Amino acid sequence: MSTITSAIKTFIADEDGVTAIEYALIAALVGIAMAVAATALGGKISSAFNAVKDAIVVPATGGGAGGSGG
Repeated sequence: MSTITSAIKTFIADEDGVTAIEYALIAALVGIAMAVAATALGGKISSAFNAVKDAIVVPATGGGAGGSGG
């Protein structure tokens, strides 16, 4: 009976598994925060890129693929 009790005490005192679970929970929370931030900012970022795209003026070359033709 004492071996079972000592095994249970050893299992409870072991903190390696607890640390791994804590790191997993932190990683999950960071992932959720990133997903929420991407969803919240996605429209604003898209609008900003579209504004930049619309502001860029590309001059017309008018002569085909860039040669003088001769």
